[in-house]
Amino acid sequence: MATLAELLDDLVADVDGVFLFSPSASYYERFDSRDDLVVIAPENTVDAETFVRLPLEFTNVEDRIKFGIEGAMDENIVEEGDTVICSASMFDGDADTLTRVRVGENMRSGVYDLIVNSRADPNVVRDVFEVAVELGKKGQKGKPVGALFVVGDAGKVMNKSRPLSYNPFEKSHVHVGDPIVNVMLKEFSRLDGAFVVSDSGKIVSAYRYLEPAAEGVDIPKGLGARHMAGGAITRDTNAIAIVLSESDGLVRAFKGGKLILEIDPEDY
Repeated sequence: MATLAELLDDLVADVDGVFLFSPSASYYERFDSRDDLVVIAPENTVDAETFVRLPLEFTNVEDRIKFGIEGAMDENIVEEGDTVICSASMFDGDADTLTRVRVGENMRSGVYDLIVNSRADPNVVRDVFEVAVELGKKGQKGKPVGALFVVGDAGKVMNKSRPLSYNPFEKSHVHVGDPIVNVMLKEFSRLDGAFVVSDSGKIVSAYRYLEPAAEGVDIPKGLGARHMAGGAITRDTNAIAIVLSESDGLVRAFKGGKLILEIDPEDY
């Protein structure tokens, strides 16, 4: 019968990296002589040589680890086929969980780049993205719908668009992330036009017709006006665009006029 020590030895054997998630200084010091050590945290408070920023709070440890590994892939710290051991805290205090993960290319979803390298607050980007994903899974009254959310640089976005109808959010102070507001967003998504969301998450407008010129925007064949508008507005502003396609049900994101993410909501 294998001893507990033997099971732990198997868990940590032949790994290509050791990932510490938000370690305390004393915990980090126990491992800092390792060349393969990576710290993943909101701030590099332990002055780790190799560091990946974790801009969001994750109550789910699996989501935290997946997000951190994708960040490490984006930073070329690990690659497909590597095996890493992740040390994280599920409860309060120092690490209480060890997880062995084999890095796969399917972990590079584009979500890390979208959230970390956008102008808007990371929590705002995540909240809008999750609204689009949930809408893609459930649709509107069982039917598929399309939607366009433009996040960040709202003043410039408003200057490059015009209203299609009455703005239900005019002079309001509602923010994405509020469950009641998210229900409203899903209801209004069945109508034409884009939602405009500020860097801090305030919903500035619905029913906006985006007017930037489409020339020079390269989107995959088969995508229509909603995607073209999303790509074009991100080329001309510092906003990002998150688009739910009515035709194929995929969620796509644009930044700097380029497609940076494409996800099937059912797989997310």
